[in-house]
Amino acid sequence: MPRHLAREMELLKKMILGLSAEVEEMLFKAAKAVAARDTTLAEQVIESDPTIDRHEVEVEEECLKILALHQPVAIDLRFIIAVLKINNDLERIADLAVNIASRAVSLASLPRVHTPLDYNTMADKVKGMLQLALQALVMLDAKIAWEVMRSDSEIDAIHREMFSSLGELIKKHPESSDAYIHYLSVSRNLERVADHTTNIAEDVIYMVEGEIVRHGKQS
Repeated sequence: MPRHLAREMELLKKMILGLSAEVEEMLFKAAKAVAARDTTLAEQVIESDPTIDRHEVEVEEECLKILALHQPVAIDLRFIIAVLKINNDLERIADLAVNIASRAVSLASLPRVHTPLDYNTMADKVKGMLQLALQALVMLDAKIAWEVMRSDSEIDAIHREMFSSLGELIKKHPESSDAYIHYLSVSRNLERVADHTTNIAEDVIYMVEGEIVRHGKQS
């Protein structure tokens, strides 16, 4: 690999890993803000969104610059394509974290209600998925990425259970329906985070193995 291209690729890797760490922190703070009814933490998440948007644009511009100047091939080209896609998924996860944080602010303004039993379990599992996906990215480990993909169906099942249990709670306690609707939105946003995390895992597999698995193929 030419020296200039090697430097650019190393910079790109540092940029996408830095963005990954920022987005991971946003999700952790947003989930904690819901559980703790912590509006200060939630506002921190909301206020950090423009920074994530700016960094997402910077990563994309770096990818396009490398493509234009160096015309990489083979594994380097695969890496850049994967980074472009992962970059977009990370930005979407950040947006979902902001949505969750906004719900946390709303929940904090309402009387406390019984938290659906599976909320903390779901949040922990989604955070764990994202951690593993980013670990797979750092280590370029397809085995870890496959593990992430196999977790997605579990999150879907938890969300379906949450939807059902929240529907029952709204019927039994209509006076608390606003709060339960916010929890339902949180559950939906967590499910979507899991979907984007699965996309990241798929792109790591593509990066490492050159195999496209986005259309349902499982190892």
